[in-house]
Amino acid sequence: MPSSARRPVSPRVRRRRMTAAVLLASSALLWAGCSAAPAPAPTADARPQPSSTSTPAEVAEAPAVTAVSPASGSVSGGTTLTLTGTGLADVTDVTIGGVPATDVTVAEDGSVTAVAPAALHYQPAAAAIVVASGSETVPQPTPLNFAYAVETGVDAQMQYALKHWKDYNSAQWGNLNPVGGDCANFVSQTLIQRGWAQNDTWFNRNAAATISDWSPEWGYVPAMEKWLASDASLGLTRLTLDQRDQVKVGDIGMFDWNLNNTPDHVMLVSSVKVVDGVTKIAFVSHNLDGDYRDLDNVLNVEHPGGTAWFWSIPA
Repeated sequence: MPSSARRPVSPRVRRRRMTAAVLLASSALLWAGCSAAPAPAPTADARPQPSSTSTPAEVAEAPAVTAVSPASGSVSGGTTLTLTGTGLADVTDVTIGGVPATDVTVAEDGSVTAVAPAALHYQPAAAAIVVASGSETVPQPTPLNFAYAVETGVDAQMQYALKHWKDYNSAQWGNLNPVGGDCANFVSQTLIQRGWAQNDTWFNRNAAATISDWSPEWGYVPAMEKWLASDASLGLTRLTLDQRDQVKVGDIGMFDWNLNNTPDHVMLVSSVKVVDGVTKIAFVSHNLDGDYRDLDNVLNVEHPGGTAWFWSIPA
C-alpha cells in the first residue's frame, strides 16, 4: 500500500470524533451566551436611596396663646401687653373683658402686642383675654386674664365716680340736691379720691349737715369755677371746645346753659375717644345723674345753644 494513502477510519473512531466536536461547539455557545446576556434588573435595595441627612418639610405649629406680660395694669387703660405663644402671625384682634384693645401689632410669629382699654366702669377686676385671627378664636391651653388694678390718682378718682354716679355716698358727703344741685359736691368728692386735700377754702365736713359744713367752692358751681380759675397752685389749664382733643379722662367740664358767663353745671370727663377723626367726650355726673353723657348731645339736644369749657388737671 503506498505511504501517502490514508488508512481507513473505523466506525468507532468516527463516532468518538463527532462526539468531541459536538461537545466543543456546545461549550463555545455556552460561553458566548454568558458574555452577551443583559445585566439583571436592579432590585429595590440596589436603587439610589435618599441621603440620611435630608431635612423633612417643616410643619407649621398650631396657633396658641400661652402667656401675657404684664398680667396687670391700670383701670384707666393704656398698659401695653405682650402676648406670646405659637402660630400668631395672623392675629387680628385682642379683647380684654369684652372690650377691644387698641394698636394690635404682630411683632413676630410668636409675639403680639396690644394696648389695654380702660376697665369696665373703671372697676378693678380679672378680665378675660381673647385673641382672634379673623373670625377664629386662638386657643389658650390655660385661660389668660388681665388684672385691672387701681394704680394712680386718676384710677381712684374714676373708680369712685363710676361707682357713685347713681349710688350716692350721702353718709360721708351728704346730698346737696335739695339746696340747688349735687353736681359740684360730686365732682369735689372725686377730686378727694384723686388725692386733693381739703383746706379752709374748699371743704365738706359732717356730710354737709348744715350750710356752714361745706364751702361754696366745694358745692356751688359758680364759686367752684372762680376758685379753679384763681388758684394757681392747682396747676390747671383752661381749654375751650375747640381744644377738646387735649381733654383727658378725669378733667372737669363746666357748662353755661344761657350764655351769661356764669356756669350752671359741672361734670367729670369719663371717656375720650376719637371716632372717624372726631374727638368724642362723655361725662359722669349728678343731677342729671349719668355715667357717660355725650358732650355733643348735651349741647345740641339737652341744652341747645349752651356752651362748655374744661379744666385740664395735671396727671
